[in-house]
Amino acid sequence: MKITPIFHILSILIMPLSGFMIISGFVDLIYNNQNWINFFISAIITFFVGMSVFLATRGNTDQNIDLRQAFVLTTMSWITIAFFGALPFYLSNIDLNFTDSFFESMSGVTTTGSTILINIEISPPGILVWRSLLQWLGGIGVIVMAIAIFPMLSVGGMQLFKAENFENPEKVVPRATSLTRGIFIIYSVLTLIWASLLYISGMSSFDSILHSMTTIATGGYSTKSGSIGAFNSQLIDWIIILGMIFGSLPFVHYLAMTKGSYLDLIKDSQVRWFLVLLTILIFTIFSLLFLNETYDWKDSIRYSAFNVTSILTGTGYGTADFGLWGGFAPTILLLCMFIGGCAGSTTCGIRMFRIQVLASSANAQLIRLLRPHSIVLPHYNEKPVPDNVTNAVMGFFFIYILAFAITASALSILGLDFETSISGAATAISNVGPGLGEQIGPSGNFSTLPFLAKWILCAAMILGRLELYTILILFTPNFWKY
Repeated sequence: MKITPIFHILSILIMPLSGFMIISGFVDLIYNNQNWINFFISAIITFFVGMSVFLATRGNTDQNIDLRQAFVLTTMSWITIAFFGALPFYLSNIDLNFTDSFFESMSGVTTTGSTILINIEISPPGILVWRSLLQWLGGIGVIVMAIAIFPMLSVGGMQLFKAENFENPEKVVPRATSLTRGIFIIYSVLTLIWASLLYISGMSSFDSILHSMTTIATGGYSTKSGSIGAFNSQLIDWIIILGMIFGSLPFVHYLAMTKGSYLDLIKDSQVRWFLVLLTILIFTIFSLLFLNETYDWKDSIRYSAFNVTSILTGTGYGTADFGLWGGFAPTILLLCMFIGGCAGSTTCGIRMFRIQVLASSANAQLIRLLRPHSIVLPHYNEKPVPDNVTNAVMGFFFIYILAFAITASALSILGLDFETSISGAATAISNVGPGLGEQIGPSGNFSTLPFLAKWILCAAMILGRLELYTILILFTPNFWKY
């Protein structure tokens, strides 16, 4: 395998990262915070490494990126960005060691939202901006992968969304480049709209911009230790609920709307399934809170809608400690962590289209039991699902549950209690953010976890974000044979 083109593309990804570090540094400079110099040092290091690799590899970039190189490039891109993204945390005056810095960076770029920071409000403003920028960049990266890269690599049934004109794996990078332009504009416009709405609703300009970035990215990083609950505003809650839903729908349909295809979004069955499931879950939690007299009916609707949407979409914002809602509500929310939103959105998890394929396959099996000689095929969007897609989805689901079980077991071996181990594994591999319990629940954070547990969760975050197979295939002997 020729690694020169891989490093060349990585260098092109690294260098712009230094520009975003400069932006964060200027924010500290404007607020007269001395941490600005650490951002500039980080930017210099990042740009120097990126430019050095770019110059060293620019004469060997005539090769096309083949299938195996695409797998390596995808994995290395996220690890490299997370590594350099950790520099501002490590060099800052908030006293984080490299493990904590890398955890915060990986959680940001994978839009997980789990945090190490304890008193977020006293962090330098540049650090708060940097956290939001990492999630915002990670969000658009996820969309591009889901639309242009994963279908080409046939990862976990994503070939179901393969565009007919881009079936050649060697055109992965050109495909991603062409789509990124339109998606970036839509992504930026949605971010500006939500920043304006949050500002009008009472947030400061600083808070509204940062929360709009992490809302559309379904990331969940907040400028407050109490997350969105710290603002105690019904209007803000409902604006962010709507933003999280927008971030969880396929962005390719937003792109289609700019070309006159306004009904594609409504016609997409995964969108309908997602919205119906979201409504059912909100009503279930609302009924529980209201009947148990936890809140009055208005707050029951508000808190159930916000927290169910936040967990189902993998955003991870919080307005209440749902761990105190009894045993049933946290169980439902734990299951929500695994589901996620639609393919082509900024969310993670199993994703809605896979749930549909699995349900359709199960239904087909039941019909075959009653009528053994009948030919029954699973369907998605009113079209038959090919066997290779069905097998890929089933394989993904099995590996997903296995990876969750291994992660939870590893955390329990390190001495973490059952609730923390189970919810920590679920929230990491599904890129949700908060877990359950006092330690990593909505009112806690991940700072007190053992050193090794943080690295295990980092591995789970990137494993879940890159759809499992993208990374696991690198550990198979056959991948490196030819």
